[in-house]
Amino acid sequence: MPKEAQWEYAARAGQDESLKYAGSDLLDQVGWYEDNSGGETREAGLLMPNALGLYDMSGNVFEWCEDWWADYRAEPQENPREPEKGVHRVLRGGYWGGGPQHCRLAFRDYFRPDYRHNYIGFRLALQVDG
Repeated sequence: MPKEAQWEYAARAGQDESLKYAGSDLLDQVGWYEDNSGGETREAGLLMPNALGLYDMSGNVFEWCEDWWADYRAEPQENPREPEKGVHRVLRGGYWGGGPQHCRLAFRDYFRPDYRHNYIGFRLALQVDG
């Protein structure tokens, strides 16, 4: 699973873009949420991808991140370090039953890592040394 900073980098397509959602300011174009999902998880790749060609980074299902949950510090950080231990893991991306605010690129949530539900999934990440 990606670290939270890696997830955000991928969702923002590696750019310091000002878009609200992954690939657009219009959530209906890129994400499944309470107004367009029909109350269920949707097959990946049916809406527009972001600039890196990644689908469903906003909406459809929350995605687990490797990091343990902690509040962000007030001062700006580059590649922030997560706590070494914790109770909750970070979730990013929003889900099919939530509102637009849950699908914003800046929105963060958390659950215990043993929690399971049909609105939580994960995205595999491969680190290539080179």
